[in-house]
Amino acid sequence: MVSWNNQAVPAVAAAMRNAFRSLAAFKIVLLTATLSGYAATGQLAGTVIDANTGATVPFSTVQIVGTTLGTVADSAGSFTVTVDAGTISILATALGYQPRVVSDIVISPVRPAVVRIVLIPDAAVIAERITVRPDFFDRATDAPLSTTSQSAEEIRRLPGGFEDVVRAISIVPGVAQTTQGRNDLIVRGGAPSENLYLIDNIEVNNINHFGTQGSAGGPISFINLDFVDNTTFSAGGFGARYGDRLSSTLAINLRDGRRDRFGGRATISATRFGIDAEGPLGERGSFVVSARRSYLDLIFRANGFEFVPEFWDFLARAELEPTPRDKFSLLAIGAINNVRLFNDEADDRFDNSRRLDNDQNQAVTGVSWRRLLGSGFITTTLSQTFVDYEFTQRDSLLTPFFVTESTELDIALRVDGQFQVSPETELWFGVQGKIQRADGDLLLRDFADPYSDFTDTFNIEQPFDTTGTKLAVYTQLSQRLGSLTLTAGVRGDYFSLIDAEPEVAPRLSASWEVASPIRLSVSAGRYYQAPSIIWIAANEFNRGLRQMGTDQVVAGIEIRLRDDTKFRVEGYYKDYFDYATSIERPYLVMANSGGDFGGSEEGFASFGLDSLVSAGEGRAYGVEFFLQKKLSEIPCYGQMSLTIGQVEYAGIDGIYRDGSFDQRVIFNIGGGYIFNERWEVSTKFQISTGRPYTPFEADGSRSIERYNSVRLGPSHALDLRVDRRWFFGGWVLTTYLDLQNVYARSQPEIPFYNVRTGQAETEDGLGLLPSIGITAEF
Repeated sequence: MVSWNNQAVPAVAAAMRNAFRSLAAFKIVLLTATLSGYAATGQLAGTVIDANTGATVPFSTVQIVGTTLGTVADSAGSFTVTVDAGTISILATALGYQPRVVSDIVISPVRPAVVRIVLIPDAAVIAERITVRPDFFDRATDAPLSTTSQSAEEIRRLPGGFEDVVRAISIVPGVAQTTQGRNDLIVRGGAPSENLYLIDNIEVNNINHFGTQGSAGGPISFINLDFVDNTTFSAGGFGARYGDRLSSTLAINLRDGRRDRFGGRATISATRFGIDAEGPLGERGSFVVSARRSYLDLIFRANGFEFVPEFWDFLARAELEPTPRDKFSLLAIGAINNVRLFNDEADDRFDNSRRLDNDQNQAVTGVSWRRLLGSGFITTTLSQTFVDYEFTQRDSLLTPFFVTESTELDIALRVDGQFQVSPETELWFGVQGKIQRADGDLLLRDFADPYSDFTDTFNIEQPFDTTGTKLAVYTQLSQRLGSLTLTAGVRGDYFSLIDAEPEVAPRLSASWEVASPIRLSVSAGRYYQAPSIIWIAANEFNRGLRQMGTDQVVAGIEIRLRDDTKFRVEGYYKDYFDYATSIERPYLVMANSGGDFGGSEEGFASFGLDSLVSAGEGRAYGVEFFLQKKLSEIPCYGQMSLTIGQVEYAGIDGIYRDGSFDQRVIFNIGGGYIFNERWEVSTKFQISTGRPYTPFEADGSRSIERYNSVRLGPSHALDLRVDRRWFFGGWVLTTYLDLQNVYARSQPEIPFYNVRTGQAETEDGLGLLPSIGITAEF
């Protein structure tokens, strides 16, 4: 789904409804098929791994949850078992390790389900001869709080999620969204730019089609979910391994290709179609490739819309294990995004004058080497990310007043080590280096700030070419003392493009298992983030900035109600300092930018054209409640979250104002039921209070005195999804029907000023949005 401002939302909805009608006939034909007599089975294969050393765990026991079926891994920690088709969970146990349950494994008759089970060593299991409850939930030693892991299947079946790894995060506590047409992550009040994305250990600034330069959001991710193994999201309190971001981390781990034979998949949905292929590379490797294209451009143009978006994305990945101790993986991702504007009529030219034309090409490449070294492992990753941006905005006479053509290039090398020093002690360390370059041309002509308090206009016409380096080093140590686990770490970050010394960030966490079902945890630490390179390239004055920082404290309690069900309560406080803020526009703190497509209606803020100083402050605080049930022998799953929080920032004028993404209350509930190997239904309901905005005066201006003083009304929607699988002899057909915003409520949107009518107006929000997906796997 693609959007360039609020006007695009109803257009996208109409286009997708037309796509729904065109695919419905094929769906009806499939529903009449009578194939229920086919008994399908598939292969489950996997490897059991030690979480601390990366070595395999031999002779571990693997059992299918809810059945008597199981097997024992061989001396290399590998296993294979034949299982009935459907969605299952497995339990892995081994002497000296905590039992682990892996849920949401889809067994298909055409492709083996390959799992990697990571077991956490636990000396108490042997020394104290105790029985440990099986763990359905991943838990990182250095991030005992605010962490949620999702499998690819959990992401895929989320209603209204468009099978997007970023949108799937919106249901977890502490996360808000800016608009329906975008997937920006607003984590505990932080800006969209404060989130770190890693794909197979490669840092990528923005993983979205039509991404916002200087920020990290967009309409939809370019990550192909077909090749995702799992994701791990941390909303705060993460360890020293990760840095250069203030709010959160999202680590996306891709899966290996199949090693038994060549196979593939073809998919068509309401927004795009694509084809995947995968297979073996010799006896010790595999590959995956995919290509996808949107066809919204065909639908938009056929319906006479004045703008036509089009995007492609490509993925290729190969992995090779030349020895049992070495594993190499190579990754290449590309995305092509462009939009055509049709200005045949005066109304078309007026509507398009509000749009920032956004064409961009993106490329991510990298190679990673993981080497096992007895009691631990070292991972070395070399990567390059490249984005070619072209932005243009024209007035209703088609005269351009904002034009920028630029490229951003990052070349990065990182080495990470993890070792088990003793049965109770773990050590992490790492070094990271990055070369960053931004070059291009910028034109901004006679742009007046919409706030009536300022009369100056922006006139900029300049080329830019900026190159700098980032360096980081970290270490952390985790020590278990009975039921108490302590983790201490420190991280240093340096950025050559700013006139500031390296910053040092200490972090500490503690987790205490009070009793078998109850765990108390607390973390405290300092986090730094360098200014976006486009802010510095676009305005040399901004070299005087310092790294932005926040001090965070998070505390929580987790209660295991059942092996597959947990309840968590957390409270957090974030104290921001040295945030970049504008001299020309004293109300503007960069934390309030980047949540849209960055055009004139947002004051081009995310590009960092202003003269910025490190004088901004902020504070965010709140409490979160989270209840989650994983799929188990009870064939249902679900989660419920409630976030109550507040965020406010002060610019150079020192006045604290509500943050632009401040949503005080957010409630989510969702879940589903698997009837059998063929049918599954899921639903999701979200409601949140409105975020603040600045109202227009009668003359179309805005007053700084009323900055973010008015709030939108509450937003709420119900989504529903039904999945159906058909098993044929040599292939599987999977279909789904997804209904977003079932009761067709028009969600509140921030008003814009219509210079033709002389009034503030709002666009219609997204109504009922049905979509159908069809996937054939062979």
